[in-house]
Amino acid sequence: MAVPQRADVAPAIPHDHAFFGHPRGLSTLFFTEMWERFSYYGMRALLILFMTAPVAAGGLGFDTGVAGAVYGLYTSMVYMTSLPGGWIADRLIGQRRAVLYGGILIACGHFSMAFPSVATFYLGLALIVLGTGLLKGNVSVIVGQLYGANDQRRDAGFSIFYMGINLGAFIAPLVCGYLGQRVNWHMGFATAGIGMVFGLAQYVAGGKYLGEAGLHPAPSASPAAAARLRTRVQLVGGLAAVAFVVVTSGLYTGTLPITAKQIADAAGYLLLALVLVLFAWMFFAGDWTPAERRRLFAIGVLFVASAIFWSEFEQAGSTLNLFGDRATRTEILGWSFPSSYFQSLQPLFIITFAPVFAWIWLRMGSREPSSPAKFGVGLLLVGAGFAVLVVAATLAESGVKVAPYWLIVTYLLHTFGELSLSPVGLSATTKLAPARVGGLMMGLWFLGISVGNFIGGRLASLYGSMPLPTLFGAVAGVGIAAGLVLFLLTPSIKRLMGEVH
Repeated sequence: MAVPQRADVAPAIPHDHAFFGHPRGLSTLFFTEMWERFSYYGMRALLILFMTAPVAAGGLGFDTGVAGAVYGLYTSMVYMTSLPGGWIADRLIGQRRAVLYGGILIACGHFSMAFPSVATFYLGLALIVLGTGLLKGNVSVIVGQLYGANDQRRDAGFSIFYMGINLGAFIAPLVCGYLGQRVNWHMGFATAGIGMVFGLAQYVAGGKYLGEAGLHPAPSASPAAAARLRTRVQLVGGLAAVAFVVVTSGLYTGTLPITAKQIADAAGYLLLALVLVLFAWMFFAGDWTPAERRRLFAIGVLFVASAIFWSEFEQAGSTLNLFGDRATRTEILGWSFPSSYFQSLQPLFIITFAPVFAWIWLRMGSREPSSPAKFGVGLLLVGAGFAVLVVAATLAESGVKVAPYWLIVTYLLHTFGELSLSPVGLSATTKLAPARVGGLMMGLWFLGISVGNFIGGRLASLYGSMPLPTLFGAVAGVGIAAGLVLFLLTPSIKRLMGEVH
């Protein structure tokens, strides 16, 4: 399948108001992203539960340490691959094809996980990582291209698009979680793949409403440069394909004695090296003006704060998922539900409270907190969520399952933290970054999320190997301490940011 290219496809109409006052193409991308998030969060709700479930119950029987390492590697690589995915779209195939090919890979990954074997499980994770790298960032780029440079509907359009993300994330655990936990694990994974197929079908059918948005890659400087690029890509792609086949074949046959834990460790070192190299170049090698260099230092501080926040927030799919399954009553007023239903709370809270937070910031006007202060609030709230669970985990040590309200309060606090930090981080990065490296700095934001997810997976691997009140208390302490430190540093960071507020 390829994106249709017809001579009669017109560019996106600047004043098209067919979708709630926005371009008709926004509806295509809204539902594409909704179904992609349905597939991602549907599988994520089941992932660590499936890995740690006994083999007799249809699971993989992994110990929590291995499952946490695999989970952290997977969720970090999903964000890491958005960097090469964006480059491939920009330079080689355009965003439209990148989204299509990414969706196909994602669907294949989920269907691969529908087969009951360890080999197809790992193959499925790899395909989903590659597919999400192609789709996730590029679909947002196409949204932006639907609007003219001075179109005032742009921010509202992204808000509508953001609702599609959370709508898919809300529905997915209710459907895939129920099928996976109450019927069959692999049926849950297959349903996630079916959701992605729905998204692809309407994406192709609605392509005519996107006009020229994302249809072509950026032109090369010259035909010779284009030829050199194609040669390099073919060489690197061929070597990568050979390496992938050799490694997967070796793992499958047992001739390559590498464990999932070793792969996760190697990926961690690679991630650390990438961060160090990028920051070393950013601080010492770039040709920056003094004002730009100060802003880059501010970005560096916010990067560290972001990584700490996401390492705790993303416990939702790992330690909090396990706590919901093993230590929390899954019954309210006589109604019994699968533990994966807890994964729908955060997107539900975001849909409910995002307009409230937007209204609060507007009402505060000139008294609105600065970006570093909002980061501090986000860290305090995510830490406070774990502080609540310290009490719940202490109660659960007696062997009695605790009421679901403990997790509900934790997820609510974490959602308030996300609404304080996540949109602000994206906005601050775009404003602080020098214009000539704006794309790279946006990649740096996603790299921070990737680092946080990897650390979060390592924290999840400690579940069961140390007392839960101790684990949750340590996580809470780090979050709260980081928030307080950021409050103390806020005046200095504001000076580094200069005129950017």
